Amino acid sequence: MKKFFAVIIVILVAAATTYAIAVRFSDGPFGLIAGGPLQSGEFVQNEPDWAFARDVPTIELQLMSPPRSRTVWMIEHEGRIYVPCGYRNTWLGRLWKQWPLEVQNDPRAIVRIEGKRYERTLIAVTSKHPAIEDLLAELQRKYIGGGTSSPPGIVDTDALLLFELAPRSS
Repeated sequence: MKKFFAVIIVILVAAATTYAIAVRFSDGPFGLIAGGPLQSGEFVQNEPDWAFARDVPTIELQLMSPPRSRTVWMIEHEGRIYVPCGYRNTWLGRLWKQWPLEVQNDPRAIVRIEGKRYERTLIAVTSKHPAIEDLLAELQRKYIGGGTSSPPGIVDTDALLLFELAPRSS
C-alpha cells in the first residue's frame, strides 16, 4: 500500500512540474502560476482613460527581464494605475514573489487588461506620495472591504509594496 501511495505522489509531482514548465512558455499566466510573455492582444499606443479599469479585478503583468507574466491586482486612482504586492515580509512571500526585486533591475513592463496590451514602467510608490492615503483606501475598498486602510508607512516596508504603472517613455 505504501508503494502505491508513493507512485501516486511521484505521478502528481511530475504532472505539476510538467504543467508549471509548460505554462512558462504559454501566452500569459494561468491563475496563480506565472506564465510566458504576453503575446496576444492589440498594443494600445495612446494613453487610455484608465477609469474603465477601476473595477477590473486582476490584470496580467509581464516584466521585460525576465520575460515572465503573472496575475496581479490593480487599482486606478485619478487616471493612473497602480499594482500592489503584499506579504513580501513572510518567508513564503519572499520565496513566491520575486518580481518586485526584478523590477529594480529593469522596471519596463507590459500589462494586458481585457485583452489589450500596454507598455508601462513600474515606479515604486512610497509613503511620501501625495495620494498615498487615497491609494490605500482604494486598495481597501476594492480587495479587502470594510475597516480602515493601512497606515501610509506600510508601503515603505516589505509588508506592502506599491508600484505606479506609468507610461513608458521609450
